[in-house]
Amino acid sequence: MASPYEVTAVRGPSELPRILELQRRNLKQALEDDEMLSQGFVTVQHDVTALERMHALAPSIVAHHGDDLVAYALTMPRECRALMPLLVPMFDLLDTLEYRGRALREQRFYVMGQVCVDKAHRGKGLFDQLYAKHRELYRERFDLLVTEVSARNTRSLRAHERVGFKTLHTYRDATDEWAVVAWDWSEAS
Repeated sequence: MASPYEVTAVRGPSELPRILELQRRNLKQALEDDEMLSQGFVTVQHDVTALERMHALAPSIVAHHGDDLVAYALTMPRECRALMPLLVPMFDLLDTLEYRGRALREQRFYVMGQVCVDKAHRGKGLFDQLYAKHRELYRERFDLLVTEVSARNTRSLRAHERVGFKTLHTYRDATDEWAVVAWDWSEAS
């Protein structure tokens, strides 16, 4: 059975405000505690300028259901480090980590900037489809996809594990406890 969703790279600047609207509705500060626990949440708020710069380097992936943008997975190459000052500490940490006996900074990887699926479309395989499209589009350019997930966001952690991510490192900062996870495409078939 064909998917009712069209999953593609961002097709133009008109999609960026639609990404931000979906993001705004799912920020942790916009949700009640019980909803965050059961449904997950996003932590970082982007702006159009940052998304434009990110997409100039490597377009993010979006899912449409008819005319509606219902999910996104933000592509954040390492060159994006300075675009989001809030994320600089994460990039600094990644510079100190190793994967398979080699410094991570010496390997071909990019960061998943954020994944979000609209409430009405959760549990329908979109999360996996977004990541499958990332792998399809970027596997020749990168060997690893790395991200960090709040340890409190158990829904997201389980979904990342299901796709194939493995935990590289955990740490606590002033805001939360985090799991740094990576999906190794060099091993995947």
